[in-house]
Amino acid sequence: MATDETRQGWYFGWNIVAAATLLTCLTVGMRLGIGPFFLPMSDDLGFSRSLLAGIIAIGMLFYGLAMPLAGYLVGRWGTRAVLLLGTAIVAGSTIWTVFARTPLTFLLSFGVLMSVGLAFTSPVALTPVISRWFTRQRGTALFFLSTGSMAGMAFMTPILTFAIEAYGWQGTLLGFAAAFVLVTIPAALLVIRDNAPPGTDLLPGQSGAKAAAAAAQNDLLGFGEAVRTSPFWKIFIGLFACGFSMNLLGTHGVPMLMDHGFDAMTSSTGIGLIGLVAIVGTMILGRLSDKMPRRNILFAIYFIRGLGFFALLLVGTHWELYLAAAIGGMVWAGSIATSSAILADVYGVRLVGVMYGWAYLGHQIGAMISSWLGGWGYEMYGTHWIAFGASGILLLAAAFISLRLPDRSLALRQVQAA
Repeated sequence: MATDETRQGWYFGWNIVAAATLLTCLTVGMRLGIGPFFLPMSDDLGFSRSLLAGIIAIGMLFYGLAMPLAGYLVGRWGTRAVLLLGTAIVAGSTIWTVFARTPLTFLLSFGVLMSVGLAFTSPVALTPVISRWFTRQRGTALFFLSTGSMAGMAFMTPILTFAIEAYGWQGTLLGFAAAFVLVTIPAALLVIRDNAPPGTDLLPGQSGAKAAAAAAQNDLLGFGEAVRTSPFWKIFIGLFACGFSMNLLGTHGVPMLMDHGFDAMTSSTGIGLIGLVAIVGTMILGRLSDKMPRRNILFAIYFIRGLGFFALLLVGTHWELYLAAAIGGMVWAGSIATSSAILADVYGVRLVGVMYGWAYLGHQIGAMISSWLGGWGYEMYGTHWIAFGASGILLLAAAFISLRLPDRSLALRQVQAA
């Protein structure tokens, strides 16, 4: 049966999506927007660049390691409790960071604790509740989280840069924590609801069979059985390639373009264009993912992105750079949303949080390796082809592996066979 909310023309699940998108903008914007803080922190604390970079790298690792824990706790305690716990950790770690003066205390406060707090308020913690509330439009709803991620990277960086220039890095960090608390607590208490209505967002006549199938999916496998099935590892490999490529471009994209003859402004504009176009791209891909096989969407994302990395190595003029960035931006942010939607389709919403958390760990492992390989490859061989070529190959491999994922209509049967 259709729910009252659906019949009245507005589905409450979209309120949850809006709140989750805003939280994702803040979380990802801070976790991936370290650049403006780097030099002010290094100068004020007297840390070398390599020392601070090491602390940030460890923080990225703990951000990834906390993802499976966040997914597990959401399943045990519920989304609201995990969001509130993450908010408390972010607030406490921020205060500690402002007063930390030694490498060890800064590592523990900024590198470890803040990363854990942000992981508890990340898309991994929010994907299960959205998956519960949406069946017919699950892809579209989850893609909004990717839109929030891209908005965080596109808009938070200039905002943080301005704030640091005006108030210093400590004041900016405290201001971020205050804004984070003011957004997260009301969202968790007033908007986030784990219990979705019967039939979710399905249209009249759709809910009966699909709700029964979803319930059967949820009880099909335990976590230990699920991680031994092939769809999980195909998603894991794809997210490894995703994290490898995204972090490589974020860390070494501008230096690579400058080494190839572009000035700093042109290089940063080209990379920034990817994030801006990605906001539009996620909206289009989200709609398509509810109308086409999701594995085909994931194939297209990885395949076009893989070709884009080779294109960035070969561009020689401004218009070639901007064209490559615009095309790449259309598929830049869709892999995580599509992967989480496929996990929900295959394993059911009961397991999607912990499964997504463990799969996202592959994303962060790839991110760490590419950070190192981008610098090492250039220092050893004087070329960016080592890292960027490897990224292109990994993405193309992930594209063809994605074609082996089960379609929604066959997901239950193939997991049983696996």
